[in-house]
Amino acid sequence: MRLAGNEALVTSGGRPLHSLREINALAAEEKERIYGRLLPPRLLAYLDIVPDSLRGRDGLKRVGVIAPEGIGLVRLEVTAHPALQDAVFFLELADTQFRQMELSFCIIADPRAPRFDVDRDSEGRDNLFASLGRNRREEERAMKAGLFPNQTRRGLQLFGEFFVLFERFVDALGMEMIVAEPLTYDNAIRYEKYGFDYLTGKRLMLEIDRGFQPGGVLFRRLDGSSPFRMPGMERTVRGRSWAIHDGIMDEPWDGVRIYKMVGVHAGVDTFPGREPEMEEVRG
Repeated sequence: MRLAGNEALVTSGGRPLHSLREINALAAEEKERIYGRLLPPRLLAYLDIVPDSLRGRDGLKRVGVIAPEGIGLVRLEVTAHPALQDAVFFLELADTQFRQMELSFCIIADPRAPRFDVDRDSEGRDNLFASLGRNRREEERAMKAGLFPNQTRRGLQLFGEFFVLFERFVDALGMEMIVAEPLTYDNAIRYEKYGFDYLTGKRLMLEIDRGFQPGGVLFRRLDGSSPFRMPGMERTVRGRSWAIHDGIMDEPWDGVRIYKMVGVHAGVDTFPGREPEMEEVRG
């Protein structure tokens, strides 16, 4: 183990586990017990979920675990109530062929906060993170409310607590590296805070920072031509991310891959001059 005080992950019978695929071969009850370790206690308390059963005080299921046998993939979905479609916590992890852990998705949203339909087109259909069309009216409302691109509700500021549990989980499996693909600029900056470095995309991130400096090409394009391109947006992560989401760059946001060695903080900061703003509004 790389993390002090951590222990190897084992089955109830004491057999060591080394991958999601091995966990997924276990009985459903044991799988839920193991994957339940990834849920921050404060999240369970906020939703009044009993940790041992992952059910509400009313006895209804609150945590869904999709972990098919024979596949190294797991999805965890936590809802405030079974009748509600929007997840409060959504997590997707996958084994890689190189014995790494891929953090594919992690969404933590406050179910009591206002919802912004940035994930729906004008007909109410899922727009797949705006790849099938943007809902500009809702995006503008979300931006003014302090949210980031693709965010439907403000976060619960729990990502930091989750990530501690997640890194210990990865370490307990004997893995040494976490990989991810940030879907937005602000995601990439946020992951830097938690110790990630870049497999690909660092050049792009540094070029973005240069472009938003006074006189830079992206700075000049913040000309007020849309609500997402207002002067001054270069000073914050949120402002830059909305401008990039609006297509301010000459190339699409793509091909950024990041990694973190367990127990190591890479110390990368591709936006050192940013103005402080509300931390972790996304998660």
